Amino acid sequence: MSSSPTTYEESQPHPPQEIDWYMLDKSKFFCLGTALFSAVSAALYPAVVLKTRQQMSAAEISCRHMSRSIMRYEGLRGFYRGFGTSLMGTIPARALYMSALEVTKSKVASATLRWGFSDASATAIANAAGGVASALAAQLVWTPVDVVSQRLMVQGVCYRNGFDAFRKILGVDGPRGFYRGFGVSIVTYAPSNAVWWASYSMVQKLIWGMMGSKKEGSSLGGDSRVVMGVQGLSAVMASGVCALVTMPLDTIKTRLQVLEAEEVRVIEVVRDLVREGGVLACYRGLGPRCVSMSMSAAAMITTYEFLKRVSAKNVDRLALYSV
Repeated sequence: MSSSPTTYEESQPHPPQEIDWYMLDKSKFFCLGTALFSAVSAALYPAVVLKTRQQMSAAEISCRHMSRSIMRYEGLRGFYRGFGTSLMGTIPARALYMSALEVTKSKVASATLRWGFSDASATAIANAAGGVASALAAQLVWTPVDVVSQRLMVQGVCYRNGFDAFRKILGVDGPRGFYRGFGVSIVTYAPSNAVWWASYSMVQKLIWGMMGSKKEGSSLGGDSRVVMGVQGLSAVMASGVCALVTMPLDTIKTRLQVLEAEEVRVIEVVRDLVREGGVLACYRGLGPRCVSMSMSAAAMITTYEFLKRVSAKNVDRLALYSV
């Protein structure tokens, strides 16, 4: 008996089905996520160090020269100053981020669909809302971690380790010292996350459409390489836009967190930057930040989407990437 011929629509790659929060095995999601994201963070940390040092430099220094200088005077360890502190804080911050993101996306998507929005609009709105909620939740932990780790990146010789930096900051500035730049961080990351997640969902749909996908198939995905390629490309495109738009705010935030003066106002930081190099001074470190954000986003999103699929409850594993 001959099998039925494959239709054109069936032969096209289909976007993977969205896995909602209620579909996840939370224990597996968080335990496996901790290991995967720690590994990704370790691989991308040197770019963060380069970006931070360029932002704190009073003169324009190329990435190549900065990298050569760090390697010459500090060795490979120089690219990982503050990494232990960053990792310790990133684990709870990432858990908060993922929880807020998924819970918000799930609830907002359901609400917007009930209100009559199209599937594409509901997805974009849900992703944007999830981005804002996740940024607000995670910054409660990430800001103090940023303050300590960035001090270690730039002023490592002044501190023995992360605990020593923590003790000295607390002694000089009190608890408020750990939340320097918190307002700017929220202003930077909340809209940035909203734009990134909304852009990511829209770019994905656009790419799948250009590839000829006709329907949101009920299977969880097509060829795994195609799915990961689309996700990675969507992440890179969304990151480029966000990096360019939010770079000045990120530079101001970094300087606020690293400078040791008791009271540093945003206007003073902006004035210093403009005096040092005009408006372009606000874009110091843009190259490493674009590379870091693009690589990080591509790695993080493919890891994240993979993590959601292996953590899904009551799912036929053979159907995860079936066409």
